[in-house]
Amino acid sequence: MVKYDFKKEKKDLYYPSDKQVSVVDVQRMNFLMVDGKGDPNASQEYKNAMEALFPVSFKAKFLSKKENNQDYVVMPLEGLWWVEDMKEFSIEDKGSWKWTAMIMQPEFINKGLIEKAMEEVETKKNPESLSKVKFKKFSERLSAQIMHLGPYGAAEVPTVEKLHDFIEKSGYKIRDKHHEIYISDVRRTKPERLKTVIRQPIEQK
Repeated sequence: MVKYDFKKEKKDLYYPSDKQVSVVDVQRMNFLMVDGKGDPNASQEYKNAMEALFPVSFKAKFLSKKENNQDYVVMPLEGLWWVEDMKEFSIEDKGSWKWTAMIMQPEFINKGLIEKAMEEVETKKNPESLSKVKFKKFSERLSAQIMHLGPYGAAEVPTVEKLHDFIEKSGYKIRDKHHEIYISDVRRTKPERLKTVIRQPIEQK
């Protein structure tokens, strides 16, 4: 049985350069999503979202392998981050953030399988935010991105500034929400070796 790793199949989206910004066209993909607000480092709401997203994602993978003979690597956690006025958005001030935590699902994972996965997770664990999990299609289309190496938070500021500077100088303007993709497993990776894709949807000025 082939075990797909969509990070490797979509390298342009999940493994950009950490040296220079690239522009990509992000097509529509399926995601499990949970919406919330507040500092992810201090928010119980964010912790609850993790306790629902990952079990459903892994259960969907298990069911896909068992019932459909299609196996794959569970995709990394991603996050959309924003505030009411994006001109006031700051990596360092997380208290006013709104967010969507999400995990991409392969094209062959359908709504019926996700519903079955959620039923099994409810029976065994019933995490508090399970009812908030949504299975949705999501597309960003034209976007600029770069790989950030190192810790999260304040350490990301120079990388984000480099991304925004590129957008400004290249004749684009920022559109929609700040997007991060957490390639590394924070439980097994030293802070200085963490890899995070920083992505920002853009449009022509």
